[in-house]
Amino acid sequence: MPKHEFSVDMNCEGCAEAVSRVLNKLGGVKFNIDLPNRKVYIESDHSTDTLLTTLTKTGKAVLYIGPK
Repeated sequence: MPKHEFSVDMNCEGCAEAVSRVLNKLGGVKFNIDLPNRKVYIESDHSTDTLLTTLTKTGKAVLYIGPK
């Protein structure tokens, strides 16, 4: 499965929980949240656009950095 790196404007544990919630609803993903660096690493066969759309459902600013 490809691994992707995203920058997400997360400030607190609640923000990280929101990211976890939307990714768990999507399914078929393994992810790691690096809250201090505001990064989310996602391993998934979903398209980059799908992952980006899913992360924006948190209401946070999201930027796709690239493959990891």
